[in-house]
Amino acid sequence: MASTYRIPKAELTGAYGRLLETVTRRMWGKVPDNLYVAFHHRPVMNAVFGFERKVAKWDALDPHLKTYATMATAAAIGCSWCLDFGYYLAHTDGLEEAKVREVPRWRKSELFTPLERDVLEYAEAMTATPPSVDDTLSARLQETLGVKAVVELTQMVALENMRARFNLAAGVEAQGFSDVCELPLAVRSHS
Repeated sequence: MASTYRIPKAELTGAYGRLLETVTRRMWGKVPDNLYVAFHHRPVMNAVFGFERKVAKWDALDPHLKTYATMATAAAIGCSWCLDFGYYLAHTDGLEEAKVREVPRWRKSELFTPLERDVLEYAEAMTATPPSVDDTLSARLQETLGVKAVVELTQMVALENMRARFNLAAGVEAQGFSDVCELPLAVRSHS
């Protein structure tokens, strides 16, 4: 799996570049391809990664629901890198791999609870252009999860939209993170 790099791959130079390479290899076993692209504009890269560090501390939404929502968003957009990395993270977080694999085609799967299905539907509805979230689904999620968790869910889906659209525009594709869990990238089923 190799990226096409519409925005060329930057060399991770200097002490900062070497530090990023060391840290990412330690965390994930390899340097994410989108880091090479972002390294061209360090203030943008630092702002995005700084925000990502803050996002990682949010805890109002169940982490499994958060994973399902971000993966459904990535699948709806068609970001193979996001799905690849999402599978890897789900594997390392101990999520049920068979269930994670079904996220892109959740509508045809019997594995998801009614709440998980609502979260997946919400992620897809938010990702549609134009967004198609309806009042009934939003109210149902607020009643079940609480307003604070729905705010977090909404922001996570919006953030995954940003990630996936950046990766697609930059030409960043799956790079084999999911090989650790032996899950082939699933193809989205259409409703």
